[in-house]
Amino acid sequence: MTSTLFIVNDAPYGDERAYNALRLAGTLAAREGQSVRLFLMADAVGCAKNGQKVPEGYYNVQLMLGKVLRRGEVGICGTCMDARGVGEDELVEGAQRATLAQLADWTAAADKVLVF
Repeated sequence: MTSTLFIVNDAPYGDERAYNALRLAGTLAAREGQSVRLFLMADAVGCAKNGQKVPEGYYNVQLMLGKVLRRGEVGICGTCMDARGVGEDELVEGAQRATLAQLADWTAAADKVLVF
């Protein structure tokens, strides 16, 4: 099994870095023989905010994150959450508050690390 770690730093909306990271992570997670982990840092913690409402026809990062969560793991930087006032009760189901130590463990265990 090939393991890939995605580290996402950018906000969910405004540019397309988080969007493209989630597109690739979701597609990869759906494949057999692939293990996907996603770590959200900095403004990317907003990707895991529950209850997102976007204009009709616009992509919804919360839904895209759900595709990763079905077959992979999602960690949210706890320090970054605190800095932005995001509580654990505001996260999408399945996303977990995480630490830099956990990111280090995931990085050491990954075959590939992609940073967005």
